[in-house]
Amino acid sequence: MDLADVLARRMIGYFGADAKRIHHALKVAEFARLIASAEDLPADGRDVLLAAAYLHDIGIHEAERRFGSAAGKLQEKVGPEVAAGLLEGLGLPDAFVERVLFLVGHHHTYSAIDGPDFRILVEADFLVNIHEDGMDAAEVQSVGSRLFRTATGRAFLSRIHGFNPDVVPEEAGPAAGPGPSP
Repeated sequence: MDLADVLARRMIGYFGADAKRIHHALKVAEFARLIASAEDLPADGRDVLLAAAYLHDIGIHEAERRFGSAAGKLQEKVGPEVAAGLLEGLGLPDAFVERVLFLVGHHHTYSAIDGPDFRILVEADFLVNIHEDGMDAAEVQSVGSRLFRTATGRAFLSRIHGFNPDVVPEEAGPAAGPGPSP
């Protein structure tokens, strides 16, 4: 069994009967895998990405328990601690674990995007969130213009959610530019 399978099983075990969270993580991981493959992310980067994709929202239950809220910033605050427990005992290199925990602890902090693994995680998460949250066309345009940079992520966003890369949302304006690009 490979690492992604182990972490998927651990994530499912952790979330238990919370089918919504399990389905979300599985969908994000699959979009991340597809984007990473098409964008030729090296194998070591793919492994980190998939680990983070399965665990990115792992702090939700703990945030709800501690703070009464599943807000993104609270997930980022407690998620790394929970993720560390799920990564324990797998004999992973320290740098691998540190990167996964960084991604789990920052996946809602878009100004912190510092590499292709982080970029792909954000794009995959939004591809799923747009559907699950019922975002409207204007929100899709805004998110796509601000955050989607990979050709594959933009193509999926266009095909699935009607994103038009040639349209700049009014709130972004010409001065906002294309946003950060790792």
